[in-house]
Amino acid sequence: MPTPVIEVRGLTKHFGNIVALQDVSMTLMAGEVHCLLGDNGAGKSTLIRTLAGNNRPTAGEILFQGKPVAFRSPADALDLGIATVYQDLGLVPLMSVMRNFFMGREPVIDCVLFKLFRKSEARRIAREEMMKIGIDVRDVEQPIGTMSGGERQSLAIARAVYFGARVLILDEPTSALGVRQTSMVLRYVARLRNEGIGIIFITHNVRHAYAIGDRFTVLNRGRTPGTFTRAEKTRDELEEMMAGGREMADLTEHLSHDALEHL
Repeated sequence: MPTPVIEVRGLTKHFGNIVALQDVSMTLMAGEVHCLLGDNGAGKSTLIRTLAGNNRPTAGEILFQGKPVAFRSPADALDLGIATVYQDLGLVPLMSVMRNFFMGREPVIDCVLFKLFRKSEARRIAREEMMKIGIDVRDVEQPIGTMSGGERQSLAIARAVYFGARVLILDEPTSALGVRQTSMVLRYVARLRNEGIGIIFITHNVRHAYAIGDRFTVLNRGRTPGTFTRAEKTRDELEEMMAGGREMADLTEHLSHDALEHL
């Protein structure tokens, strides 16, 4: 069996008396989209912040390509090629597409007393990388706020890949997008999977997860019942396993019963 690019074993995270994660295990293979499903408060954010180096686990371990790792900061995770794209994307609306693409990592020429920004090279790279993901930016110096939500999401992902991401952790990448923009992002994620990048796709939207995911791990109040493939669980079954799935089913039945009583 190939070695997982990331393996989580018995990960536990406490904040004082609050148990955010308890004995969570999962693996991510290269060239796989592994969807992490859970309702609000299920522990998704705590898990990704731990994988990204923001939190230190209370117990358990994280392995990268079969070797245990201990992240002291997000920089340690980035050095290994683990990049996280959060919901806010880390973009500055009034800055240009080009500046947002590099965000402090612009190509420069080192001079004796200063660094000289290689603007023409930065323009070329930004335009070429955007074209690779199917976005034709007329002017890479236009404010990024002029781009659609799907284009901004794709840019944030493309930026991470360009700077060496081997693992992408995507935090609710489609939560604020319409149907067309969601399709753009999911197609791009599928392409990156085919290029061998391992992707952890965090979402509470089972429909989006089922469209792109290879395997699914459900979180419910900090615990997980396991990891499943499409052959093992239907979309409805995954939704039932998430926090809120049973509650919504009970609510639907209750409302239907009330409606019949008023007929």
